Amino acid sequence: MRLPGGTLTLCTSPIRRTASVPASTSGSTSVNFVPTCSTTDARSLELLQDFVFKARHLLVITGAGLSTESGIPDYRSEGVGLYARTDRRPMQHAEFVRSAKSRQRYWARNFVAWPQFSSHQPNSAHKALQQWEERGKLHWLVTQNVDALHSKAGQSRLTELHGCSNRVLCLDCGVISARKQLQRRFEAFNPHWRAQAGAVAPDGDVFLEDEQVLHFRVPPCEACGGILKPDVTFFGDTVKRATVQFVHDRLAESDAVLVVGSSLQVYSGYRFLLAASDRKIPVAILNIGPTRADHLATVKVSGRCGEVLSAIQPF
Repeated sequence: MRLPGGTLTLCTSPIRRTASVPASTSGSTSVNFVPTCSTTDARSLELLQDFVFKARHLLVITGAGLSTESGIPDYRSEGVGLYARTDRRPMQHAEFVRSAKSRQRYWARNFVAWPQFSSHQPNSAHKALQQWEERGKLHWLVTQNVDALHSKAGQSRLTELHGCSNRVLCLDCGVISARKQLQRRFEAFNPHWRAQAGAVAPDGDVFLEDEQVLHFRVPPCEACGGILKPDVTFFGDTVKRATVQFVHDRLAESDAVLVVGSSLQVYSGYRFLLAASDRKIPVAILNIGPTRADHLATVKVSGRCGEVLSAIQPF
């Protein structure tokens, strides 16, 4: 499946042929976090179509660029990502564990944002990938996202590499509970607490000033009274060894890897591209902007995930 000439980086120069996938001009709020992208040309779409068609056991790795089209911002996109819009940085694992004040601030922000964050719905890219699984094209899907949108779309052959914000973990006893249940407990613990929210952040919270959260109360674990944390991998933490091995095992069963909507800057996802290269498994990348694994790709396509995947006929 490796094409002559090595890596093909496409849609980076003026398009001279009729476009097969138009760039979106929608003015809806759901596209506010999608970075600017040129129209995807017909040739690049043909190459990706051929790549997917030939794959018999396709492993797909998705990232935040997939969910920007559902209205969830990412961290690194030029002009629209969290790092470009603000000087705020995500919660670090060590800070959350050691500081009750940091946990109070995090949960207050998360509490305010939860109704909106939990209401986001799968977009056409999530739905296309679910259909590929349903029809036997997609062998396994690994997502770096914690937004549960693949599950909402009905994906079952799924590994949530960094966990899921719909679940809450007790750091003391290990009990896992539903995030929506914790929201009701927050409301009971803080019946008169109010806060004016700022901009939305990628991992299900909003920006609040420190003085706004001073009186916010965080309930303990109902089972043991321990510390509650979202069942997600915070920055500075590591993915469980068993999860990493499970994904490596699925990779070993695959004959092609498709990356969708990820810059692969975080090693937890990038490691699987290195492993694919070692195994001589061909790689295709669909993303707006450069990625850490571009040099490993057989096919590189720049475009909006939903528009491109919806145009692919997997059989």
